[in-house]
Amino acid sequence: MSVSPRLDLVGIVTNDLARSLVFYRTLGLDIPETPADAPHVEFTFDGGLRLAWDALSTIASFDPDFAVGEGRHPVALAFDFGTPAAVDEAYQRITADFPGHKAPFDAVWGQRYAVLLDPDGNTVDLFASL
Repeated sequence: MSVSPRLDLVGIVTNDLARSLVFYRTLGLDIPETPADAPHVEFTFDGGLRLAWDALSTIASFDPDFAVGEGRHPVALAFDFGTPAAVDEAYQRITADFPGHKAPFDAVWGQRYAVLLDPDGNTVDLFASL
């Protein structure tokens, strides 16, 4: 009998760990303060899913051939903000300090949707049902 795997952690490799954490804190995650030279940081959501950040130097320490590609990284995160107004508020708040990618819009699939890029170019979607 095989066991189905359970998604436990989504990892982000970052060129600037401190700046990435500021972005995700601005998004609304209650990430504990960490030492400036921390090589790895984790945040656990209600329900147990973990989001982790690793400095590029941390990954290179055990995988010296690891290279970050040009353009966006292959990580995409989507956060449900519950209401269309909350999507708009979050987008405005976050883009005060970070660049936006797609301003909030009413998507044909029935959601208020917006897209940000984190400091490493990862896609971060904000959404809520209409």
